[in-house]
Amino acid sequence: MDLNSASTVVLQVLTQATSQDTAVLKPAEEQLKQWEIQPGFYSVLLNIFTNHTLDVNVRWLAVLYFKNGIDRYWRRVAPHALSEEEKSTLRAGLITNFNEPVNQIATQISVLIAKVARLDCPRQWPELIPTLLESVKVQDDLRQHRALLTFYHVTKTLASKRLAADRKLFYDLASGIYSFACSLWNHHTDTFLQQIFTGDEAAATNSLERTLLSLKVLRKLTVHGFVEPHRNVEVMGFLHAVFERLKQFLECSRSIGTENVCRDRLEKTIILFTKVLLDFLDQHPFSFTPLIQRSLEFAVSYVFTEAGEGVAFERFIVQCMNFIKMIVKNYAYKPSKRFEDSSPETLEAHKIKTSFFTYPTLMEICRRLVSHYFLLTEEELTMWEEDPEGFTVEETGGDSWKYSLRPCTEVLFIDIFHEYNQTLTPVLLEMVHSLQGPTNVEDTNALLIKDAVYNAVGLAAYELFDSVDFDQWFKNQLLAELQVSHNRYKPIRRRVIWLIGQWISVKFKSDMRPMLYEAIRNLLQDQDLVVRIETATTLKLTVDDFEFRTDQFLPYLESMFTLLFQLLQEVTECDTKMHVLHVLSCVIERVNIQIRPYVGCLVQYLPLLWKQSEEHNMLRCAILTTLIHLIQGLGADSKNLYPFLLPIIQLSTDVSQPPHVYLLEDGLELWLVTLENSPCLTPELLRIFQNMSALLELSSENLRTCFKIINAYIFLSSSEFLQVYSGDLCRSFCELLKDITTEGQVQVLKVVENVLKVNPALGPQMFQPLLPSVFRGIIDGERYPVVMSTYLGVIGRVLLQNASFFSLLLSQMACECGQELDQLLGNVIEMWVDRMDNITQPERRKLSALALLSLLPSDNSVIQDQFCGIINISVEGLHDVMTEDPETRTYKDCMLMSHFEEPKVTEDEEPPTEQDKRKKMISSS
Repeated sequence: MDLNSASTVVLQVLTQATSQDTAVLKPAEEQLKQWEIQPGFYSVLLNIFTNHTLDVNVRWLAVLYFKNGIDRYWRRVAPHALSEEEKSTLRAGLITNFNEPVNQIATQISVLIAKVARLDCPRQWPELIPTLLESVKVQDDLRQHRALLTFYHVTKTLASKRLAADRKLFYDLASGIYSFACSLWNHHTDTFLQQIFTGDEAAATNSLERTLLSLKVLRKLTVHGFVEPHRNVEVMGFLHAVFERLKQFLECSRSIGTENVCRDRLEKTIILFTKVLLDFLDQHPFSFTPLIQRSLEFAVSYVFTEAGEGVAFERFIVQCMNFIKMIVKNYAYKPSKRFEDSSPETLEAHKIKTSFFTYPTLMEICRRLVSHYFLLTEEELTMWEEDPEGFTVEETGGDSWKYSLRPCTEVLFIDIFHEYNQTLTPVLLEMVHSLQGPTNVEDTNALLIKDAVYNAVGLAAYELFDSVDFDQWFKNQLLAELQVSHNRYKPIRRRVIWLIGQWISVKFKSDMRPMLYEAIRNLLQDQDLVVRIETATTLKLTVDDFEFRTDQFLPYLESMFTLLFQLLQEVTECDTKMHVLHVLSCVIERVNIQIRPYVGCLVQYLPLLWKQSEEHNMLRCAILTTLIHLIQGLGADSKNLYPFLLPIIQLSTDVSQPPHVYLLEDGLELWLVTLENSPCLTPELLRIFQNMSALLELSSENLRTCFKIINAYIFLSSSEFLQVYSGDLCRSFCELLKDITTEGQVQVLKVVENVLKVNPALGPQMFQPLLPSVFRGIIDGERYPVVMSTYLGVIGRVLLQNASFFSLLLSQMACECGQELDQLLGNVIEMWVDRMDNITQPERRKLSALALLSLLPSDNSVIQDQFCGIINISVEGLHDVMTEDPETRTYKDCMLMSHFEEPKVTEDEEPPTEQDKRKKMISSS
């Protein structure tokens, strides 16, 4: 490419690519795609995005194309890789001017330089770091900032490399530039502090931005740049300086108003200081030991004493709490059971922790957490009133404790209580003791304190197992609290029912369940929505518990189900509807067929809810789960749901429909239980099977469920099903067997075996294309015993139940192999007798023995030659299946069904599905 003429052409096409008109945009994008692999293209892009007179959007696009090109074509081994000459020119061009005026483009250029550095620095690009170090010293504000920005992105990228050689290079880099980075940071920090106090806001903002960037560089160097950082005086000096700077910046944030332009950046910098310390603690716990005392003093003073008032903002408090939590929980600081087995470093850290966490300190932390941080805030109470559903789904799961105050305080409380439970249990029990009896509804503060203390008792349930007689407390105090119906008492009603949910699986006598069900039934009619939602959650925990007994729950089932259904209709948020549906599902699952009389209302409502949830795939997944449990509860009666149910299965399992990405797994499960509980095969149910070929092609982790579905159709109505789909199924199976694991092969062949079982006359013809490979497997002596056993099972059924087809198959194989018929038969019988030990299941051994015995009446000399072997394995098979009858002292075949009887179902067992009955009929026939 001649640079000047090429620049003009590329510029023109890039301009078209920024167009809003797709007719202009698409051809331009195509053209750029073709140029990506042309020599000189990236030099042209560099010319364009470094030319500040051009349109910003065009320059932005040029940077993006350049950045994407690095990923694809910069490595030497990449197809269409850039030449070394062009790369050398580009590297030089990228660091000549750090003067990009547009912030977003400057950031992209920095990231782009870092990407090249990841591949080329320091070997092919030794001048990069020295150039950056020189450029961050210049007096020009813009150049200095852009160089510092690039310095940060390069450091961040190089720090992320994990191979040993790359780590070594980064250690060398870090030790070479660390003192410079420290002095740079100190310089910008001092400048900022001077400017902010003289009131020069614009200059202070500039300096703060540089402080932030230089601190980001230092964070990466400190955390990833040293093998044993505690041996480096500069590193430890910097970390101690962080505490001093943190105090200065916190004081600074106290003195400047919230409207100050620096406010946001200032808080970001304070958080970055804490991240430096947290990262260092996480990566180098033993190097951190000299800082434990100072860190704990610092964090505890700002979070649990007056020192933090007016200074500490929420995100900073969260960071400090995470600090305390990380030190308390750190395994590196925990001695082993036998003290003397622990390392000196661990014992040293443990000693510092023990001397800090004295009884007065722990008591103060515990009291402040409960009586200050656990209290519901004004903001939360307003949200309760204005958006009750939003209040109940406030984020508390996953990693939310790292960022949000309430989950953070609760996790810290749990960890400290676990670590120091002997010290803290009496403190918490004393707080509970002081709250006996009902609280005055006019005393808002007292209500909030009680809510907080009960929260603590719920969070520490496992630790308090031996110290609290929960059953007595439930009967004597908590039940009465639930009966105070005043509107202002709702925080206590909600908290008490939540508290019981926390204790259900810890300690709750089974015979008190009915009292609890009574209380739950009353609260599901509470005037407050938050209380009702919380009650539903506790009901789920109660029903889902190991000690749940259906007989205790049945008297409450109808009313509970009706109330839950009313709640489901009343709530409007997608998350809340999902939550209530899960509770309903859980109830249906546990009571099973006992649910039948009560589900009419839900059955009528679900189609409407499905229609409304078109945009919410996760809610649709919850509906599918509910339907799965519902079908299991309804059994054969589920046929009445088909007009609604079958279109849902059709949509969820159709891979050409976008929602299948979310719905497929649950949809397949629903399809399966529908078939298992279906009394007969309907045309609509048969039609859905059209989705199966595409599902088998996917060969995904859902394949096992697909095989179960195919089996269910076979048991449900084999003739009807196979007449329509046997051809498709046989083709799919032949394709699958070419490229599937041994376990997968066994699953496919088990389906074929079921077909032969239920339809011995037509089955072998329908799956004829598949049988030669099974036959060959036997002749070749398949090496996997499980596969061999399955092969013998399939051929054994054909031989025993359809001898004429077996003869045809034998003739076909003899032609294919170019062998005499008798010779081939002899080889098969010999291999069969020899590999009989591969078959482990007694029923399969019996099948093989019977199949081979069926050959004996023939006067064929080949069969007569194998007589001894056949009799031998038949006698062995007989031994396997014979058991002694203790009453008559005679032996009988344990697999022979003498008479057909319905098995009794105990309460703990699932009642038999329609499919179980069908399998029983097939077995008995």
